[in-house]
This record gives sequence, C-alpha cells and structure tokens, in this order.
Amino acid sequence: MQAPSMSLLRAFSPLRVFHAIPPPAHCLNQPFSTTLSLLARKGKNKGPKPDQRIALLRYALQHPLTPRPLRFSRNRSLRHWTIHRAFQLHQANVRLAQNLSLEKQYRSMASACEALRLMDSDGMTEQEREKLGVKSPGAGAEKGEGGKLYRVAMEKKGIWEGVPIEYARAQVDTPPRNGWNHAWTR
Repeated sequence: MQAPSMSLLRAFSPLRVFHAIPPPAHCLNQPFSTTLSLLARKGKNKGPKPDQRIALLRYALQHPLTPRPLRFSRNRSLRHWTIHRAFQLHQANVRLAQNLSLEKQYRSMASACEALRLMDSDGMTEQEREKLGVKSPGAGAEKGEGGKLYRVAMEKKGIWEGVPIEYARAQVDTPPRNGWNHAWTR
C-alpha cells in the first residue's frame, strides 16, 4: 500500500482546524465604513490632506497642453511596439559599434605607447638591434636609455599655455572655497 501524499495529510491535519472568533462587542455598534463622506458628515475630521506631490502630478498629467496618452488598437499597438523595439535594437548596435571603435583606438594607442617604451633614442628595439647585429651607442653606460621616446611623447608641456591657472581646477558641482583669485597675474 502506498503512503498518502503530504498535501493530503496537511489538508486533513487537526492542526489546520480554524475556529471562528467572534468580533468584539464594541465593534458591533459602529458602522464598518470609514469613507470620507462619513467622516465629513460627522464634522470631526475632513479626511487626510491631499499630498502636494500627487496634486502636482495630476496637474501635469491633466493639463490642457499635455498631449493625450497613446491609445492604440491591438494591431496598431503591436506595430508601434515592433517599430520601437527595432529602433532600440538599432541604437544598441550603434552604441556597440562606437564602443568597439573606442576600444580599438585605445588598444592601438596602448600598443603604440608600448612600442615607444621599448625603443631607444635611435628608434630601434633590443630585438631589432640583435637581429641586425648593431650595437647600441654607449652599450654599457646607457643601458637605461630605452623609453626616452615614450617619456618625450608623454610630456605635458604647453597644454595649459595661454589658459589661466584658475581654469585648470577640476570641474565640480560646488563652487571653490575662495572664489576667483583677482590678484593673480602672469
């Protein structure tokens, strides 16, 4: 014989028997409704004050210049959704292409910087020198000469030329503590 299922045992469990609890006596005399009209009739409470945010939203949504919401038939709604989804997919593809282009540019710049870092002042790497059998000038003394082209390329001289130093402050949402320095001269 097969054992009964757990759901069947739970359904007929003695722990599941509920007894109706009668309401308290003071609740039997009062009306059940707590609507605003009943509260207004009593004169004690005019009801909760309407939220100002909700009033502003209602004003914006029901203003005469607000365009009516789109109400489409089933076919037109499906057509609208299809066109909207296709445009979203197109925008996603454009964004992906832009990101891939930026990543490609970044990798290209990183590889160019790495090539500059490995070159010496003559524009040759150690592997090229070994392959061609050319000795570097001052082979012993200037062993740390590599990367000079990289250092020169990464110099930031002349970037702020002609621009007041106050403009070099990082652009933030808050004003500076001391404001504009009127005493500054070149």
